[in-house]
This record gives sequence, structure tokens and C-alpha cells, in this order.
Amino acid sequence: MRTPACHRGVLAFSLGPPPATFGLVQLVLLAYGAGMTVKLVVLYTQPDDGDGFDEHYLGVHGPLVEKIPGLERWEGARFVGAPDGGEQIYHRIAELYFKDQASLEAALGSEEGRATAGDYKQIAPPGSRMFVAAVDA
Repeated sequence: MRTPACHRGVLAFSLGPPPATFGLVQLVLLAYGAGMTVKLVVLYTQPDDGDGFDEHYLGVHGPLVEKIPGLERWEGARFVGAPDGGEQIYHRIAELYFKDQASLEAALGSEEGRATAGDYKQIAPPGSRMFVAAVDA
């Protein structure tokens, strides 16, 4: 079972096979309240084939994300540098915004959310991470 790590308003957990439900998300509700905007942040590590990954991500995964009910907006980006001189560990980031915790939970439990999670499981390189963050007002 996954063990969540919580630090400064962000709940993080490693993603292996996705659980049947994302019950850990409920910890954010307990810690930070139900009425605030939350976002799901996904960090993808470097894939073996960056161009192939991007082709699938933009052509298949992105359209799946757009079908998730309750999604207010989302952004995806490819990292192109590390100005601090550190190793560029991550290849892409995705940020999915939801009105509140209940909307996020409903989205992840929906048919579209499960389809997107299934695709994530197929394309996410080892070490990719997913976080739930409470958005500052």
C-alpha cells in the first residue's frame, strides 16, 4: 500500500498500479477543507523515447484528460531546461484544476477518470509522481 507524504499543503504519493479508488485524496479534504480549489499535479520522468511519449501524450492522453467531468481547466508542458543547474529529472508536467475536493474525487472515480488513469499507467515512466495540491487563494 502507498504511504502518503504531506508537506506544506501538498499531498504526494508514488504511483504504481493505480488503486481502484483514489482514497488517499480524502486526506487532503481532512487536512485542508472541502471548499477550496484543488489541482492534481502529475510529473512525468524522462521516457526512453521522448518524441514517442509526446506523440501519445498529446494525441491520446490529452484528449482523455479533456473528457474528465468536473475538470475546470488543465495545462500540460514539456520541461526544456533546469536553470538551477540541477539534473532535469522530469520530462513533462500536467496540472488539472477542480472546483473543490468533491469534484476531484468524483472526477477520479468517473469512467473517464479511470480511463485516463489506465492510460497513465501505460505511459508513465518509472518514478513519475502525482500530487494533490490546495491552490492558494
